[in-house]
Amino acid sequence: MTESQTSPPAVVTLASGPAGGGNIDDFELFYARRALRRFRERLGRQGLLDLLAEDIDKGEAFLRESARLSDGTFNCGTTVLATRGTSAGEFVAWMDKAFADENVLLDAQPEHYVMVGQPDGAVHIVENVGPHVCSFYLGSWSAEAMAWAADASERLPEAEFPYKKATNFYLADGTVVGRVLIQFGDTDEGFTSSLTVYLPTACPESVLEHHLRHFAVEFRNWIVASSAART
Repeated sequence: MTESQTSPPAVVTLASGPAGGGNIDDFELFYARRALRRFRERLGRQGLLDLLAEDIDKGEAFLRESARLSDGTFNCGTTVLATRGTSAGEFVAWMDKAFADENVLLDAQPEHYVMVGQPDGAVHIVENVGPHVCSFYLGSWSAEAMAWAADASERLPEAEFPYKKATNFYLADGTVVGRVLIQFGDTDEGFTSSLTVYLPTACPESVLEHHLRHFAVEFRNWIVASSAART
């Protein structure tokens, strides 16, 4: 091997210049979010749907075929977040209201393209599921929707996680293509979030892994936004 092939990558740190806190990664994240917000605002919801129409068709076909091959069976994974400085009840109360604000929902994850409430309480979502841009509906968080999770092994004790929400993901024709079970419980310092997603067993493991990462990003940002809203 040559020296260029074996040398470690360059490491760059900020020595001086900009005032205030933060590092170069923080600066890049700020500018990336600002640029993304500008494109979303300029294109608008319908513009984004038109732009992504071909990708959405492919994503829907992927989810429908995965559901067909899986015949109602799912694999699941759970992302767990630990939060300090706020309570589970405060966050859940904020989240219940936030789902009426599309901008709050969109800002939580760069790969949220459309998140708009429907008259029946469902939310129309266009986002990435793994590498696939998918259009589906998140059912309302209701007692009826919790029924399928009653016997799920992922369901945690009520005494420790009293705040629970569950529902299905489904396509426009009603085909169920996923499920979600989210649970929150207070700790001495704040609260714990247990975020479980269920995808058809025919989905590659990498798709499930990326949705666990997706959950980590969006819920972290929603928790931070809920705390900022109170202060």
